[in-house]
Amino acid sequence: MPSSRSKHLLPGFGLTMGISLFYVTLVILLPIAAMLLKLAGMGLPEFWRIISSRRALAAYQITFSSAFYATLINGTVGLLLAWVLTRYRFPGRRILDALVDLPFALPTAVAGLVLVTLFADTGWYGQFLEPNGLKINYTQAGIVLAMAFTSIPFVVRAVQPVLEEVDESLESAAETLGANRWQIFTRIIWPTIMPAFIGGCVLSFARSLGEFGAVVFIAGNLPGLTEIVSLLIFIRLDEYNYEAAAALAFVLLVVAFLTLAATNALAAWQTRYVERSA
Repeated sequence: MPSSRSKHLLPGFGLTMGISLFYVTLVILLPIAAMLLKLAGMGLPEFWRIISSRRALAAYQITFSSAFYATLINGTVGLLLAWVLTRYRFPGRRILDALVDLPFALPTAVAGLVLVTLFADTGWYGQFLEPNGLKINYTQAGIVLAMAFTSIPFVVRAVQPVLEEVDESLESAAETLGANRWQIFTRIIWPTIMPAFIGGCVLSFARSLGEFGAVVFIAGNLPGLTEIVSLLIFIRLDEYNYEAAAALAFVLLVVAFLTLAATNALAAWQTRYVERSA
């Protein structure tokens, strides 16, 4: 149990809470409030007309489906990466571990330019893919890859510390009792890491929904084909149509909020289930 002294290493509760609330208000609440004020200035019919237009619906379909596919990729590859980094020791492990965080440090516009170059018809990957009918640039596949690249660290960094805390003596005991590797994973490891895995996947999905810089270069930005919601919001802002931009942004905000809320509820249920089973 932490001592009472450790609670007072920083200035008192009033000051620290005040600074925290001021920062949250300045960075999060005020921008959201400004968006809501823009929405309040339009009627419900106008709001519905904007968010249900044919172009907006196409942008939703492209954005949400691409984010979903990117999350499937990140869930699979991210879990494998976390497993390799946690369970094995090999030359270059530290380098691989550092590379996982590269999408966080790399400007997303730079990532988009790199991907476009790699998958161009003369690029390292494109020169082999395009002759075989696999075109990535200016297609939804490119959007998925860009989203997956920028959001995969969320899955790895969510699962990795939990995997490190798994009690390996339980695995050894299960193996002694005759359990195979699949049974050990599904009965012991997976219930422990599942809340973190789901949380990482949801963060990856939410990050993909709002991705702009990496996608805008590789998508081609064709309305109805490869135009994402973030780009449509940018276009409306460029047209000084702030109400339409706010309406579209509100849709993304609601979807991200509901996704996070559902995941938190699922994680809480999973935690109670594991505690009852223990």
